Formats: sequence, C-alpha cells, structure tokens
Amino acid sequence: MEFALITFLNGLGYGFLLFLLSSGLTLIYSMMGVPNFAHASFYMLGAYVAYAIAGVLGFWPALLIAPLLVGMAGALVEHYGLRIVHRYGHVPELLFTFGLSYLVVELVQLVWGRSPVPYRIPPELDGTLFTLYSTSFPIYRGFMLLVAALMLLALWLLLRHTRIGLLIQAALTHPQMAEALGHNVPRVFMLVFGGGCALAALAGVIGGNAFVTEPGMAAAVGSIIFVVVVVGGLGSLAGAFITSLLIGLMQTFAVALDVSLASLGVQVPSGSALAPLVRLTLAQVAPVLPYLLLVVMLVVRPKGLMGKREG
Repeated sequence: MEFALITFLNGLGYGFLLFLLSSGLTLIYSMMGVPNFAHASFYMLGAYVAYAIAGVLGFWPALLIAPLLVGMAGALVEHYGLRIVHRYGHVPELLFTFGLSYLVVELVQLVWGRSPVPYRIPPELDGTLFTLYSTSFPIYRGFMLLVAALMLLALWLLLRHTRIGLLIQAALTHPQMAEALGHNVPRVFMLVFGGGCALAALAGVIGGNAFVTEPGMAAAVGSIIFVVVVVGGLGSLAGAFITSLLIGLMQTFAVALDVSLASLGVQVPSGSALAPLVRLTLAQVAPVLPYLLLVVMLVVRPKGLMGKREG
C-alpha cells in the first residue's frame, strides 16, 4: 500500500506536469493546424528565465514573471514570424518552428553556458509534506501537483465559462464566422499562442528545479509532449489530460517496478538470442513505453483517444 500510494502520487505529479506542457501545444495545434516543434524550447526558456529572476528577486516573483515574459515572447514570435509564413502553408510553419527550437537552444547556451545551472528548490518548499510509513513525500512535489491542478481548473473555467473563452473556441473552430462578427481573429490567435507558451514556461519554472535545468531539457521532453498530443487526439484538451496522467503513471510505476521476465521464472538458454531480452527489467524499458503506446494507438485508433474524425 505504501509503495503503491507514493508511486501513484509521484506519477500524478509527473502527469500533471506533462499536461501543463501538452495543453499549450494542444491549443496551438488547434489554432495553427500544425505542431509547434519549438514548444519544448519555451519550457526550457521558462526554467532559465525563472533561474535568472530567482537569483535577483527570489522564487515567488519568478513564478509569476517568467511565464509572463516567455508568453510575451511567444506572442511576438507568432505576430512577427508565424503569421508571415502562415500564408505559404504548413511546411514553412513546420520549418520555422523547427529552426526556432534550435535558435532558442543556441541562445540559451550563449547566455547561460552548456553546463546545468544551480536552479534549486526554494528553502521554504524543501522539506517533507507527509510521511507514509517509512516513505517521505516532499513538499515541492505536492506544490507541483497543486500548481498544475489549479492551472487545469483555471484553463477549464476560462474556456468554458468566460466570454473570452467562448471567443477563443469560436476562433479555433470557425475563424471566418468569428471574423465576420467583428472579432479580431489574428489577435486571438496571437493571445492563444502566447498563452500556450506561457503554460510551457510555467511547467519549466516548477519543473526546472525539481529535475535539471540544462540545454538538453527541451529535447528530453519534446518527443514525450508530441506523444501526449497525438495519443490524446490532435486538438483535444481532454485527451491530452487523460494521456498525460496515463503516461505519468505508466512510466513512474515502470521505473519503480524493477522486475524482468527472468525474475518471473521465464528461462531461456544463456546463449540464446532472446537471453538479453529476458533479462531486461521493466525500469530499463520504461522510456520506450510512451512510444510503444503511440504506435499501438496509431494502429488501433489513428485519431487518438478523444480525437474527432474529419468530415
């Protein structure tokens, strides 16, 4: 019971962090119709900007200021970059975001270097939230879970129960109709893109000190984000939420369960080609599981869990 509950809470925290990242990309895909390859770079940028601000003002101002600054940078990228190449089709948009991802990594390395930076958990959140039997659950893990849950609630309330949320949904699904009614659809698109980048930056602010803040952090989560978005259903926030929790729990339990086929009693000759596979532990194959889920989903249900069929 102790192992299951602690692992479940850790997986829940990781899943909510994935949703913070994937929700912004899901909104951006709904708006642009093309995956934003630079999305994980805004996650990395949020961690580095928060590190710089925290060194001067402290962690709590950085928690508010860093997502706003990165969101403004994302809005400028949409206004002066994506909006220009949008008229030429999806391939230039893909190339633009792909190149932007490398540009952000190079800029980060020029400013902060190639080595990890000492972006640490604030002292007031560095402790034990509760102890279950003999296992301690850190305060910061609970804080990450709380922030992600509050942002999920705020995003749901914004999109479902406010006028601007209704306008965003209308602009995403029927842009010509919304523009005919007098709404500035390009401005809505810019705000949505900036908001998606701000969500990614917020994930970087609260995840950068829990993990490692270094130039390779964008590449480490970039592929996982696309797995979440595709498996959940392109453009579906509900699907992204379900898939984020599923992958978070699946990977966390897989890492914690250090078992193999050999430990379960499966025996093969030592010289057999299958011997290395039998000795592989579940923890060793944990990084592959999300991509295996992606392949299975594309074969069984190409539109994803909550995706809608075209036409």
